[in-house]
Amino acid sequence: MTTMTETSARFREFKMPDVGEGLTEAEILTWFVQPGDTVTDGQVVCEVETAKAAVELPIPFDGVVHELRFPEGTTVDVGQVIITVDVAPGSRDAPAPAAAAPAQEPVEAPEAEAEPKGRTPVLVGYGVAETSTKRRPRKGAAPAPEAAAAAAAVQAELNGHGAPAAEPGAPSARPLAKPPVRKLAKDLGIDLATVVPTGKDGIITREDVHAAAAPAEAPAAAPAAPAVTDAEAPAVVSDSARETRIPVKGVRKAIAQAMVGSAFTAPHVTEFVTVDVTRTMKLVAELKEDKDMAGVRVNPLLVIAKALLVAIKRNPEVNAAWDEANQEIVQKHYVNLGIAAATPRGLIVPNIKDAHDKTLPQLAEALGELVTTARDGKTSPAAMAGGTVTITNVGVFGVDTGTPILNPGESAILAVGAIKLQPWVHKGKVKPRQVTTLALSFDHRLVDGELGSKVLADVAAILEQPKRLITWA
Repeated sequence: MTTMTETSARFREFKMPDVGEGLTEAEILTWFVQPGDTVTDGQVVCEVETAKAAVELPIPFDGVVHELRFPEGTTVDVGQVIITVDVAPGSRDAPAPAAAAPAQEPVEAPEAEAEPKGRTPVLVGYGVAETSTKRRPRKGAAPAPEAAAAAAAVQAELNGHGAPAAEPGAPSARPLAKPPVRKLAKDLGIDLATVVPTGKDGIITREDVHAAAAPAEAPAAAPAAPAVTDAEAPAVVSDSARETRIPVKGVRKAIAQAMVGSAFTAPHVTEFVTVDVTRTMKLVAELKEDKDMAGVRVNPLLVIAKALLVAIKRNPEVNAAWDEANQEIVQKHYVNLGIAAATPRGLIVPNIKDAHDKTLPQLAEALGELVTTARDGKTSPAAMAGGTVTITNVGVFGVDTGTPILNPGESAILAVGAIKLQPWVHKGKVKPRQVTTLALSFDHRLVDGELGSKVLADVAAILEQPKRLITWA
């Protein structure tokens, strides 16, 4: 007979790790495994989204998936068990595998007998220390199963069809849909269990989700339902058609908190300058033909980044941070250059570590890798930490400039506007020239107007006469 200890030893628990910089929770976006699947050490089992990025989680042992503790779309605290694995699947007396628990039913993680007290190692850093403090239940969590079923039925009616009646005693099947379709359904607030699939082998398609999201026409007759007046019906349809409520979480929540914190903590000052960058554009064209730049992407942003690095070298006091707790200004003797990037998940600001030490080809390579990683949604939290100054290229959207908000903890941010052909006085004559507008926002607690003006003027001077990259370097 198998003892309790032997049975417990068969199953290993994998907890939500701290995937970077002391984050306290993450949302499970996609499960790549299901109960009964065989997993190996290092295999990615799920993708989670933190307040900074989407991260794939590998499992650190072999076995067969026994239970998924949370369904997709659930926000889980760091340190909670998210999956259990049977590491001895050949043994008897194993309880039946369980699928992910419904989102409405919170799961209490069983206490592992063999785990030591204190902080336990996770993928990155260490998990939270065990304490006797009990966490408050999440708002809106744990409705009764009857209420959840009723809510699903109502949602099905709003989607334009009723949920098919389940056979007595039959287990609820997980809807078949690819991860992008699941994300679309989540964004639109559609329960996949209520969507009628039209794809091959019963797979739900994007078209099925859009059809379910379309407002349904009211039935001509509903014998069992009370009559609805003409004055009431348009209000419901109007509300659902004219407004969409999107939960604030993940990257968007982090952006909101960071921008509010920065705007109301650091006194911003923004200065502007319009500059003739015709010579810079000629330099960019020449660099594209240079064999030393082969294989890397060359664009105006590369020269602008180098110009800012030279300006910081000439005015090192601008590269600093305000330490409120110790009432100190922290001078940085390195430059981690942030590049604001618009991604499908929202705005992120990864940075190039020690950008001040890089040659132009090295800087071009680092910029290319940064942009590619951001677009693929693979930017790690570590890549977004420790920035000192940032560049945001709003010109790619065709706008002239803006008043950028500082990335928290940084001293300055340079906005680059669109480069346009404009009439410009050049050598005493009005000629068409390539012109752009730069805007520099800085923290007035540690950067005075004179210092900020010098930095902006130096960047403009370099872009007007790129040879200063050599004479000033």
